[in-house]
Amino acid sequence: MSNAPLLSFSEAKNLILQTTSSINYQQIESIKLFDAVNRVTAESVISPMNIPSFDNSAMDGYLIRETDLKNCHSLTIAESIFAGQKQFTHWPEKSCLRIMTGAPVPEGAYAVIMQENVEKKANTISFDATKIKAGQNIRYVGESVRAGCEIFPAGEKLTIAKLTTLATLGLDKITVYKPIKVAIFSTGDELTPIGEQLPSISSIYDSNRFTVHLMLKALGCEVIDFGIIKDDLDLISNTLKQASKEADIVVTSGGVSVGDADYTKMALAEIGEINFWKIAMKPGKPFAFGKINNALFCGLPGNPVSTFVTFYQLVRPLILALYQQDSNSHTLNLKTVSNLKKSVGRLDFQRGYVHANKDGELVVSSTGEQGSHITSSFNQANCFIVLESERGNVTSGELVTVEIFDSFLL
Repeated sequence: MSNAPLLSFSEAKNLILQTTSSINYQQIESIKLFDAVNRVTAESVISPMNIPSFDNSAMDGYLIRETDLKNCHSLTIAESIFAGQKQFTHWPEKSCLRIMTGAPVPEGAYAVIMQENVEKKANTISFDATKIKAGQNIRYVGESVRAGCEIFPAGEKLTIAKLTTLATLGLDKITVYKPIKVAIFSTGDELTPIGEQLPSISSIYDSNRFTVHLMLKALGCEVIDFGIIKDDLDLISNTLKQASKEADIVVTSGGVSVGDADYTKMALAEIGEINFWKIAMKPGKPFAFGKINNALFCGLPGNPVSTFVTFYQLVRPLILALYQQDSNSHTLNLKTVSNLKKSVGRLDFQRGYVHANKDGELVVSSTGEQGSHITSSFNQANCFIVLESERGNVTSGELVTVEIFDSFLL
């Protein structure tokens, strides 16, 4: 295994997605709409009604008929119609109706003239008939949503805007996937939980587990946190076994490289299976993927930026695929305004910032030093600059591929 050639990034990602295609994740539940923010639909949502459910006015104004529009330049105000009104009085010829926003429009109506576009004297309005068009300022039945049509397919992430649409249909419950259970832990004797005093000069804070936890929550997962596990083969093996019993996916940070104390990979080889563990990508070469019992396993590198990048590029698509969601990112070809250092041999994900130059042209610049320990390079970033494995150093002015960050990172 140690002498195996590096997998290309695309090969590694495809292997992961092929694995998920054999998993039929169908754990669903019906929950209140109030609790459904960022959850994922498990079945298509069909509209039970038309929206609007009745013809109504989009403006405060005056309701007119076509015959009166052609024959008159001024009309008497017969009655007023308010939102929620159920019955109408008689609408005499050569008259208009005062109507409020959202009020029902009776049959025979031609248009609503905005109140700002009429001249009102006593109980009469006058207006320019040449500017009135059929259906003006009237919202018709089913104009927004038709009864029986699909509102959202299965696999749709429910944002606040989408839930608002469902609320207008009177729905108070929605069928969604149950959160995917993901067990996480970090390995390393040097790690200290955030919030505690560092015990020695060689100690560091366990920021990786914190970052992974946040990204999993943003993806709608249920996180089972096993904390920090010391560099002990038996302890790591036992933790992996327990995690695989409780979770659908196990994600670890550290211990998958080639060091003497990188026990996670050794434990996985004993109690599970390793599909691959080295990828021709930077950062993130030592990424392990495999299986323990019925749980999938993702072993992230220990360096903070490597953890971040491999989670985003490989674990995120895995989770989205289980939720029946597309993980394709929005990419652009832009000129770089920075010189970029790059060695031939690995696909490189550098942190960048897309912005408009003085001429209004979109360009991309580097966020600075790209070392796998420099997390500050993400602070101003809104994209990855994706440099092909066969590419070397890049000079300012060259075209590069830019992958815009998913909304949950921005």
